[in-house]
Amino acid sequence: MTVNIDGLNINYNVSGSGDYVFLLHGWGANLELFAALTAAISEKYTVVAFDFPGFGKSDEPKQPWTVSDYVDFTVKFIRTFGCERVILLGHSFGGRVIIKMLGERQLPFKVDKIILVDSAGIMPKRSLAYKIKVKTYKAGRRLLELPPVKKLFPGALERLRKKMGSADYASASDVMRQTLVRVVNEDLRHLLKNIRVQTLLVWGDKDTATPLSDAHIMEKEIASAGTDVGLVVLEDAGHYSFLDKQYVFNRVIRSFLKVGE
Repeated sequence: MTVNIDGLNINYNVSGSGDYVFLLHGWGANLELFAALTAAISEKYTVVAFDFPGFGKSDEPKQPWTVSDYVDFTVKFIRTFGCERVILLGHSFGGRVIIKMLGERQLPFKVDKIILVDSAGIMPKRSLAYKIKVKTYKAGRRLLELPPVKKLFPGALERLRKKMGSADYASASDVMRQTLVRVVNEDLRHLLKNIRVQTLLVWGDKDTATPLSDAHIMEKEIASAGTDVGLVVLEDAGHYSFLDKQYVFNRVIRSFLKVGE
């Protein structure tokens, strides 16, 4: 199915009936990764999975976006369903969007629960080697962007991006590369204390992209305001813990959402 939000065609799927659960995927992913989870909870809920702008089958933003832009989009998308109460689940980048959504604004609908799965949002400590790598890349990029150099060495800038940048950065379009830079450089830790809805954190203990230490920070900060928050750690699971340990993960979510009761 497709809906147009502010001129962008957005791909989404709807399954089941009942109260609404919206599934927000991670960076570089798409709604298809939630197929098993959708099947596990749609017997009780209306489950909506969608592709963020710039991913899957949805249109790219016309200019680079920030996390706030994705929050604005998500609120508008949810409002098209006319629901007054929702549950939100976000993996990685999707969790980042949820944290900012609940942490800094009033919403036109009530959020009953949130589930953050290997969520992004905590700024990692940058090593000296990382800082040197970034400065080296920026200096090289500035040089290779000069018209005479660009003419003499066509393709050199793209090769530098692939060599120095992350896989996500290297594979993205120019608009999404600029978006990625804006997204990953925003620390949302200060917003966690503003989350006032029941929260479940689910993490893979082998996650290297958003390490388990991030989960402990989130648990502590969210709980600091008296919010009901719990952490479930999935052993031998990485950043995609909901796929690595699919059966256990789905049982955890069914229990939290009281599916089958």
